Amino acid sequence: MKYGALLVTGLLCWPLLAWAGAQREETLSSSVQTTLQRSISDRMEPRLIFANPADAEVWLSAMSERLKKRIPDEFVRRKLLTAIHYEATRAGLDPQLVMGLIHVESGFNRYAVSVVGARGLMQVMPFWQRSIGSAEHNLFDMNTNLRYGCTILRHYLDRENGDYFRALGRYNGSLGKAEYPNLVHGAWKNGYDWQIPSNGLVAQK
Repeated sequence: MKYGALLVTGLLCWPLLAWAGAQREETLSSSVQTTLQRSISDRMEPRLIFANPADAEVWLSAMSERLKKRIPDEFVRRKLLTAIHYEATRAGLDPQLVMGLIHVESGFNRYAVSVVGARGLMQVMPFWQRSIGSAEHNLFDMNTNLRYGCTILRHYLDRENGDYFRALGRYNGSLGKAEYPNLVHGAWKNGYDWQIPSNGLVAQK
């Protein structure tokens, strides 16, 4: 991964809503628009994607413990985590990075709304429905919001040739500025970083 000048913040931040609301609507080429539309319309049931099923349960348990204070209901918590892992993985993103982004954007509140109308877990702007989806899509729906958010971040990452610093800057409309990428990176590394354990114990930092 490329992070450019990305710096690690020392402490987890409280969620600051409306970050992604600074996204700017842009004209997409026909090929890009078609690719993004195809990604949005692929409605598969979320599932954990691990080569080893045992690793899936270890990951789910580790992440569930970290979200317990924010989402007390275990069933809801595990369902959300399964959806995050699925949508992030299918988009070629690190699920823990996506969790860091959600932490900053909405504090895991699926009904969050910014002052400019960004909605849901990943604070998706409604203009994306017009660009790559449908007005009938509910951005407060957990799976729909994650599908849009991960697809959008993947688009920006491809546009920036794998540079997460710049891709995250595009995601919240502050390309070239360090504050937002640093917040996401800090939340990711200090709260949700995880690696497959090699000794049967939960690996965390």
